[in-house]
Amino acid sequence: MEAESIESLTPLLQGADQWSELLLLLPLLVALEAVLSADNAIALAAISRRLQDPIRQRQALNLGLLLALVFRMGLIVAARWVLNFWPLQLAASAYLLWLAGSNLLGAGPGDPPGGGGEEGITAPHPVGLRGVVLTLAVTDLAFSLDSVAAAVAVTDRLWLVMLGGVIGVIALRLTAELFIRWLAQYRHLEKAGYLAVGLVGLRLLLRLALPGIELPDWALLLLVGSLFLWGFSQRNGDQPGEVNP
Repeated sequence: MEAESIESLTPLLQGADQWSELLLLLPLLVALEAVLSADNAIALAAISRRLQDPIRQRQALNLGLLLALVFRMGLIVAARWVLNFWPLQLAASAYLLWLAGSNLLGAGPGDPPGGGGEEGITAPHPVGLRGVVLTLAVTDLAFSLDSVAAAVAVTDRLWLVMLGGVIGVIALRLTAELFIRWLAQYRHLEKAGYLAVGLVGLRLLLRLALPGIELPDWALLLLVGSLFLWGFSQRNGDQPGEVNP
């Protein structure tokens, strides 16, 4: 979920006709992107952690999100077509549900420290740097489908939507690297993140199956926020019932 998909921002974006107004909105958009892309960032962080070497993890994030930015720009240009092409939206929903389910239900041998087994879960195991980079880009594309379509519906200024896409990728790059460290520290964080990923997939599926029913923004934010509060509730090594300082 990203800032462009929050309907309460629509009047702000539609009314920002002057450069000064747009510049005032930029810090808000950056902050919202950093917070609202947490579910996307945690999935990207878990995929990157498969490489284990921190240098290769950063390299994969840089290349993967650069490719993701190219995909986002293409998606923005084709957004009007995407809005009317339900098979692509169904594919994105299915991918996010698969990503969440495969990680919540089964992590196996070869998991990095802090993941796998009963203590955690991990992303699907791409082979090598190329596989990780491609998986990062495809995962971001699935997340972006809903928000980019919403952004184009809000404003017809293509450059503004593209600027939002660039801001989103930069925010993802920063937050994903933070989550790589946090995933090794907090026992439930990865599970919480993938539950949030599944929630986004269900939201896409619900929009396709029942277009007249829309989950309110505040309800979705409350659900995701509750999941992440649980995710940060216990450090690795803490005993159950201990309060995390």
